[in-house]
Amino acid sequence: MLRGLFVTGTGTGVGKTVVAAALLHRYRAEVPLRYWKPIQTGIEQDDDTAEVGRLGRCGPADVLSSGVRLPFPVSPHLAARLSACTICLQPLVDSLLAEANSSCWIVEGAGGTLVPVNESETIADLMVRLGLPVVVVAKTTLGTINHTLLTIEALRRRALCVAGVVMVGDRNAEKSGTATSLCSVRCRTSIR
Repeated sequence: MLRGLFVTGTGTGVGKTVVAAALLHRYRAEVPLRYWKPIQTGIEQDDDTAEVGRLGRCGPADVLSSGVRLPFPVSPHLAARLSACTICLQPLVDSLLAEANSSCWIVEGAGGTLVPVNESETIADLMVRLGLPVVVVAKTTLGTINHTLLTIEALRRRALCVAGVVMVGDRNAEKSGTATSLCSVRCRTSIR
């Protein structure tokens, strides 16, 4: 059985990578913990796996580097199309299960929860296959209440467990409190 957390966001650029590294720092002393980002686009501009390795002070064994790595900084399905390939979720799931052993995992999604990975599947479909509780990352900017509630609704529709919400940016107790009270989840008020 796979154990750990899946880190998703209300969109791209909300702070999933920083939160993934923070989770590694927080829980590493308690359980054997490893990181994996199964799908990465725009790899030539931003390498989230390398960034988590740096921020999380990870050794080579702490990070699983394999996965889909595409050069175009666009949604996974479009990056794959531009690279003349198709992303298939089952081989990704199988590669993680082959590594699962006794470690717990911090798995980071690409973009937001409903970002397409191919013509019929989204990041949420990957989450369902992995079955991990989900941490939602959102910015504390205008619109976050709506984006956070929509993300949580999409996760719950798929019977995924929402472990909590992390708000990234300036502290805004009103936004954090409103979003999380409306959907009954725990919230880390904010990190910068």
